[in-house]
Amino acid sequence: MTTSMDTKTRPTSGPPRATRPLLRRRTTSGAVRHTRRTKALVIAGLALFTVYSLAPVWWLIVAATKNQRDLYTTNGLWFTHISLGDNLRQLFTYQDGIFLTWMWNTLFYGFVGTAGMTLVCVACGYGLAMYEFRGKGVLMGCVIGSFLVPGALLTIPSFLLYTDLDLIDTPSAIILPSFFNAFSVYLAKVYAEGAVPPELLEAARIDGAGEYRIFFQIGARLMSTGAATVFLLGFVGMWNSFFGPLVFLRSQEKWPVMLGLYSWLKVKTDTSVDLTGMVVVGSIISLVPMVILMVSMQRYWRSGVTLGSLK
Repeated sequence: MTTSMDTKTRPTSGPPRATRPLLRRRTTSGAVRHTRRTKALVIAGLALFTVYSLAPVWWLIVAATKNQRDLYTTNGLWFTHISLGDNLRQLFTYQDGIFLTWMWNTLFYGFVGTAGMTLVCVACGYGLAMYEFRGKGVLMGCVIGSFLVPGALLTIPSFLLYTDLDLIDTPSAIILPSFFNAFSVYLAKVYAEGAVPPELLEAARIDGAGEYRIFFQIGARLMSTGAATVFLLGFVGMWNSFFGPLVFLRSQEKWPVMLGLYSWLKVKTDTSVDLTGMVVVGSIISLVPMVILMVSMQRYWRSGVTLGSLK
């Protein structure tokens, strides 16, 4: 009798079985709500960033289709009377087609200067990554330390040097300085350390290949994706260059497109002529080469990602 009473009144240890699935359901539902909230915040942030990035481009596209009067009197974010053909005709014929000369100058400065910079910086990064020599650490420290030097700080010494070399108001004053870029050297070094295996270079040396042949036939090909990135970043910088041409170029026929468009905006403050409409249309036209370059160089990045997955 006593034994049966003790058995009935004895407390059971541990939580009831029925409560455990309930705790799991609560935890799972809370995690789902937290995941949905995170996704909503991320999507909202991406949407705001997209609007912030594309709104100026949309305004340029809309403004390029308007005439001078509609540009100031109508809604800037929607179309009215389409006058794009007249705007383009006025842009390409103003001052005997000086805009086309500026575009050609920018393409010439950009491709020649960026090609030279890509070759020099990729070779320097390859050498810093693949070779061991005395003073390598000091040299790398100088490369990284040069990031802290503002480019505007070198304007006066560069101007004095170019004056002594008779480079002022010549394309060389824009092209030659672009051959050397410390950040591109560092970027090429980091990429070479991950893309070029030292064992492959040793095998090529054993086969009798020279260092120049190893670099151009093995190293440069393995670094094609990094070189494409260096080229694109350098070309964007050259295309948008403004301060250097403003200081070193005097002739209007040698200006790049950014400096030329700025001179048209300055005309409004100096005279009663308003060239804002042509500046807007010229800005749209100046974006076309950049879009073409981005699309044409996608295959290098795609091939680089595929190469990394195969390794």
